Amino acid sequence: MVGSLADGKAIEKDKSSTTNPVRRNFVRGRTGTETSSPPHLNVGNRGDKRQLLTDSSLSTPLPSDTMTDPPWTSSSPIDTYYTNTDPSSYTSTNSVPAASASPTPSPGINTPPWQTQTPTLLFTSEILYLLANVSSLVGVKWYLGVPFNDTTNLRLEIAESGEQILGGNLLGLQVGNEPDLYARHGHRPTTYAPSDYFGEFGVVVQAINNDNSIPVKNNLIGPNLATGDWIPEQVWDTGFIPAYTNSLSALAVEHYPTDNCFAMYGVGSPIDLPTEFAAFMSHSMGINTISIYMNSSQVALAANKPFLMFETNTASCGGFPGISDSYGAALWGVDYALQMAYSNFSGALFHIGGQNVYYNPFTPPPTNQSTFRQWSIGPLYYSALVVAEAIGSTGKAQIVDLQPNANNQYTPAYAIYENGAAAKVVLLNYMTDPSGANDYTATIQVQGVSSVQVKYLSAPSVSTKANITWAGQTFGDKLSSDGRLQGTEDVQTVPCNNGACPIKVTAPGLALVFLSNTAYSDSAPSTTQTFATTAYTKTQHTATVAATVLATSNGHSGSSRQLGSTSKGSTGGAGVGKQISGLVALVAMVAGAWTVGKGLLA
Repeated sequence: MVGSLADGKAIEKDKSSTTNPVRRNFVRGRTGTETSSPPHLNVGNRGDKRQLLTDSSLSTPLPSDTMTDPPWTSSSPIDTYYTNTDPSSYTSTNSVPAASASPTPSPGINTPPWQTQTPTLLFTSEILYLLANVSSLVGVKWYLGVPFNDTTNLRLEIAESGEQILGGNLLGLQVGNEPDLYARHGHRPTTYAPSDYFGEFGVVVQAINNDNSIPVKNNLIGPNLATGDWIPEQVWDTGFIPAYTNSLSALAVEHYPTDNCFAMYGVGSPIDLPTEFAAFMSHSMGINTISIYMNSSQVALAANKPFLMFETNTASCGGFPGISDSYGAALWGVDYALQMAYSNFSGALFHIGGQNVYYNPFTPPPTNQSTFRQWSIGPLYYSALVVAEAIGSTGKAQIVDLQPNANNQYTPAYAIYENGAAAKVVLLNYMTDPSGANDYTATIQVQGVSSVQVKYLSAPSVSTKANITWAGQTFGDKLSSDGRLQGTEDVQTVPCNNGACPIKVTAPGLALVFLSNTAYSDSAPSTTQTFATTAYTKTQHTATVAATVLATSNGHSGSSRQLGSTSKGSTGGAGVGKQISGLVALVAMVAGAWTVGKGLLA
């Protein structure tokens, strides 16, 4: 049977499929028209043996969405999330409460020798001005957290200064970080319950309403549960949403698939890494992680509120070595993000820690002085690029989990619609097999086109930790990036035969397929911009040369040059040429920490 689409694309359906119906949970925040069915995919697996990779139930029309705000797109700014997991550690500097960017390790827990411990980040007005300056260059927007350790003596300076300094670049204020764990961590009495959080949230609401220095009264975010000792339904049952709906900008939860706390802090149980890695290399990992929130996503939808995954990543307590920093994590990150979009999450913030965590999408050089190309770009940054380009910049993307190949857990696929028309397809392969026996070819039926364009996210193995490539370009190895992709972009054009477009996906691999020129141009990144710095550091042990000399250096013999030592204090040090200001690439990131944009389903 063939279902027709408004744009003329024909979608073949499988009459014999017996897989489960598509889950009818749709992400909010997008508008869109109804369509008949997602693109049909045929998979060629192990040579020429073909298996159908679709589901007859997908002929169910996709309902239109009712919300109009589309913040989860590749053109959306980076939403960076700063909060404090330990409410007792707030201090005040320059009238702005300080916040910790990442938990401080417990006393007696040593940082591994190959890692550098990152000090606590104190939030002052200077930090907020720094954030504002970044926003002025690359359009970043931010979340801040209100101190919640003492609701009897609230300190709202960070909200006041945040509104004043960041203005419209402040997206929201988190009220309470994982309050369901407060009693366990000794920050509240053992009897602390959802009703107590409800009351304390109300105290903050009243204080903000009475504070003329906080002009925006409706950008609070809660309840931000870790879903450890409480579940969201216990908070909803207090009447939280109707009571504070005029103050809430979004509802949020925080959750990780698992944790590595035993290895990092001696808490909990040890994890067998090979077993855990195998679990991550499956479509079910993302589904299982968010399954506990399916009801809450519908609650948020009914309340007309965005539903955010406000903190997540591979594993709490810094992630796993060999998993969180591997190409496999990049595949998982794409699958997980699109699964959240498919399941009514409006956005997700992937946690970033200091030097001593494994899941960072990017990590600065391990010194307080900048050097050339010494940033480390992690696998999840590649995930962000893929998801941002998959969702695009129109604000009308609708995402469907195709549950292909009889819902095979190792070869998931998603279709992305624009205005009711199939625009892109994401194909994944979690298997690692250098022989090629587990490569597959998905045939996408698209009427009216002679070819499609494809970008590949590639690495030799899911355990690869460096030099991952996105469309042939890479950020390189550890300590080797300035934030810009290196190499020549390789976007492949795949010819189609009578509307049948064969897309090969290696084991392992990921393909982003653009079904039209419009879909490709919508997702194409803009030209990278760089910005001159007003200051430069690390002036010792570096080579510098005057720009005028560099411009004609090919013709200089060197006979007139003075030689000197690079050692500080050496008498020959005067021979070092005059230093010049460096140029640091400040790159506009497509999604960040960071937010993996917002996708939606119809």
